Amino acid sequence: MTKPGRPGAARKKKGPQVGSGGQGRQALEGKGPTPKAEDRPYHKAAKQKAAAERRREHLGLAPKAGARPSRAAAGRTGGGTDADIAARAYEERQAKRRTPKAADTTELVTGRNSVLEALQARIPATTLYLAQRIEFDDRVKEAIKVANARKIPLVEITRQELDRMTSEGTVHQGVALKVPPYEYAHPLDLLEQIEERGDLPLLVALDGVTDPRNLGAIIRSIAAFGGQGVIVPQRRSVGVTATAWKTSAGAAARIPVAMASNLTNTLKDLKARGVFVLGLDGGGDVSLPELGLASEPVVLVVGSEGKGLSRLVTEQCDAVVSIPIDSATESLNAGIAAAVALYEVSRKRSLG
Repeated sequence: MTKPGRPGAARKKKGPQVGSGGQGRQALEGKGPTPKAEDRPYHKAAKQKAAAERRREHLGLAPKAGARPSRAAAGRTGGGTDADIAARAYEERQAKRRTPKAADTTELVTGRNSVLEALQARIPATTLYLAQRIEFDDRVKEAIKVANARKIPLVEITRQELDRMTSEGTVHQGVALKVPPYEYAHPLDLLEQIEERGDLPLLVALDGVTDPRNLGAIIRSIAAFGGQGVIVPQRRSVGVTATAWKTSAGAAARIPVAMASNLTNTLKDLKARGVFVLGLDGGGDVSLPELGLASEPVVLVVGSEGKGLSRLVTEQCDAVVSIPIDSATESLNAGIAAAVALYEVSRKRSLG
């Protein structure tokens, strides 16, 4: 008599197992021969081939035999004039324009003094928020008066709602001003506008400057000494905030700010357009009073106070300029250094 097996146990069968019946045959057949490197879209060789085709199209040459037309050529219906090329380049730049993550959302200026100063500086604003049962002192009354004159809507909300709108720990004093994101220009568009006006370009580019007060001070100095704009990188850099607006004392309404997706490449593009790149650094090889390029189209590059100019940006500079200072003073902050350099360039230009 055999012993009963363990309940639930499965007895293993001996002998050959049933096959797949050919169900995996298609997967085993493979996908054919490996495409050439230049036919693989994400391969370096394919990108080089596409770039060569674009260059040939730009020069008006016929594409190579068997070459596929680029996306730009496929979407174009005749016309290869300089005006057409410039128009397409402008449209491509407009499509690629981006704002920094910090500027993707609106900003709230809080506090009675800050809100009043922002309104008086004519910072663009969309809404003035007032907490219910707020104490109307002179600052609040003046803020309401300026907002009404500028036709900025006033919205009364509860103090709890205002607490939720502002960041934790912010003292809003029952007043907040909603500021929209800043609309940045493209660096090459900015240069074209300057050239169309017949002005001699004088720009400032920031490399690693993160303090909005420095940006505001630089914008103010640009307006004072005949400059036409400032360029900021998209990453690891300050953007146009309410603090920058206030520090500029209204100059931000007249001086455009352009954003570069990559500062090094933007400087290369500016150099190709005949603009000289001058970096400001304490260890520069050219003293500012001896600068001989002031009468040329110029972009001054200002680095951060701690790290200075980055290596890649320094490599793009036509000259690295130092400001002579007293040895007891270690360095100048970005705002002051830019102001001194702008003044010297403006002075040399006025002398002819």
